[in-house]
Amino acid sequence: MNKTYCPSLTEYKRRVSRVVNIGGLPMGGDYPIRVQSMTTVDTMDTLGSVEQTLRMVEAGCEYVRITAPSMKEAQNLLEIKKELRKRGCNVPLIADIHFTPNAAELAARIVEKVRVNPGNYADKKKFEEIEYTDATYAAEVERIRERFRPLVKICKQHGTAMRIGTNHGSLSDRILSRYGDTPLGMVESALEFLRLCEEENYYDVVLSMKASNTQVMVQAYRLLVQKLDEEGLQPYPLHLGVTEAGEAEDGRIKSAVGIGTLLEDGLGDTVRVSLTEAPEAEAPVAKALIDRYTGRAALARPIAPLVGEEPINPFQYFRRVTREVANLGGQNVPRVITDVSRLPNLEYADLRAAGHLYSAFLDKFQMSDLGADYVYTGQRPAPFMLPNGLKEIVDYTAWRDAGQRADHFPVFTPAEFAGAPTRHPELNFVFQTLASLTQPVLDQLRADSTAVVILHTDNAHAMPEIRRAFFELMNAGVTCPVIINRQFPALTPEETQLYAATDGGGLLLDGLGDGLVLSTELLPERSKTEWLTTIEGLNQLSFGILQAARTRMSKTEYISCPSCGRTLFDLQETTAMIRKRTDHLKGIKIGIMGCIVNGPGEMADADYGYVGVGKGKISLYRGQEVIKKSVPEEAAVDELIELMREDGRWIEKEVVEEPVGA
Repeated sequence: MNKTYCPSLTEYKRRVSRVVNIGGLPMGGDYPIRVQSMTTVDTMDTLGSVEQTLRMVEAGCEYVRITAPSMKEAQNLLEIKKELRKRGCNVPLIADIHFTPNAAELAARIVEKVRVNPGNYADKKKFEEIEYTDATYAAEVERIRERFRPLVKICKQHGTAMRIGTNHGSLSDRILSRYGDTPLGMVESALEFLRLCEEENYYDVVLSMKASNTQVMVQAYRLLVQKLDEEGLQPYPLHLGVTEAGEAEDGRIKSAVGIGTLLEDGLGDTVRVSLTEAPEAEAPVAKALIDRYTGRAALARPIAPLVGEEPINPFQYFRRVTREVANLGGQNVPRVITDVSRLPNLEYADLRAAGHLYSAFLDKFQMSDLGADYVYTGQRPAPFMLPNGLKEIVDYTAWRDAGQRADHFPVFTPAEFAGAPTRHPELNFVFQTLASLTQPVLDQLRADSTAVVILHTDNAHAMPEIRRAFFELMNAGVTCPVIINRQFPALTPEETQLYAATDGGGLLLDGLGDGLVLSTELLPERSKTEWLTTIEGLNQLSFGILQAARTRMSKTEYISCPSCGRTLFDLQETTAMIRKRTDHLKGIKIGIMGCIVNGPGEMADADYGYVGVGKGKISLYRGQEVIKKSVPEEAAVDELIELMREDGRWIEKEVVEEPVGA
């Protein structure tokens, strides 16, 4: 299969898409990548919707989406629009439609754009497996096309744009029966609708392929671009988003892993970051992701183009095949290395920043779920024995001078590695860049069964340069494990979080990387407390990136939708409450959904689900199966825990308290 899904793997080039005009604010082509979000107020609350829209525009939103689940909400979009225009706000409005073609047809006459979900627009999802012959399948497609055709004609007549937005979780039974729960099914779901648009000579279309699973989401967008090209369809602009990313740090990391990976490849014309927070909190995160690419082409250093085949499949996840060295590579989960080399005089208590908690009272360590696998101490080896389960990496010269202890592993510069007379018998780390991977180095790495590479770059176009270095290793048949190392200058914590998640997450999604080490080049006059806070943040961030890229599940994951006008309870409050009761569980995924539209399908990935089905009523799911219906909201979290207990997946929370005066 043709693997072309982006303009260039080795230089920053934005994909040139068709321009779509949305209420006087064009998207695509050479126009800036746009920011959008969605209101959470009930659409029937005209003034509430207007006030929230104004706050969102103030926060940087360029398009505002409003849900219109039925005819009355679609009609009320007119009142919202009138009041906004009266207040001098001309932001283009987008109607969000699920299940209701007649509401879409009405909204298309009022607002600047309508969003339809092909999985539930005249199609159905009842989790039924249906056997289709080619003839019955074609007849079903034709029925849906005829139901969709009037909307296309109305949009064309009124100059209204449309987003055909596929959601992984709401693929119809028909698509699932033929293509399974796959990126290809997502793409085909959109293309069925798109082909009809082109037949009607209607081209004001934007496309999206959203999923809560970042691997699926990235693969689907890439495949979509490739299929548009293959079928000779127009290069439509792309709306990027990860559904149900969640809240706070996890939501931001997950969004950056999915959205940032595609932006790196030059894909995307508008971005919506879905957080379980007020919608005005979403725009600044989207803007921060986008802003990184504004001057990228000018700042990036050229990367040598790849000679020969690209050794990965961008449409399917396969982890790079590596030999096992100690607990790295092979079938091991990616490891976290925490850089503590800048800390003056390392003490027991400082290891808390790397997830290893020391109790002076008990004189023992306890490892948290985010306990690092290795610490890098550089020139200053730890002056004490490390806790069990934590290993130490030191610079080669310090390792050599400190007596080459068995529990220390050296890290070499490329020059040291080439000529070092002594090495550790089991495990040796070596820093490499794309430029340092010469033929003699590749030959040496291929032959050395103790070598682990730490790959880094100072190129502004960082992720592609590291990916290019992986390709060099793969094409040369080098199977040693590789740690991804990103070193950031003095950025804000928010920028570091988004950039690291993009660079590390993007590589991990391609199956590249056996570990992660994040460093920050901060000013040396910081206090020890400030350094510890920074190190702890980077350690947590490393685990968050591995989790968001689906490569190492170390904590409970919350797949929660952003609120919208359909939500039947306070999502932020409920998510916080569920998190408080369950965040000690390891590797369990809990879906928290405001309504049935974003219900069982959207949390297709979750182990358990908590879904609003009426005012004060919750249904609880195990996977996609509803187990308890209409549970009163006040009892629902207890019932959810009870369900986990029945499945043997509940663990009581351990409370480790230090005695007074310890």
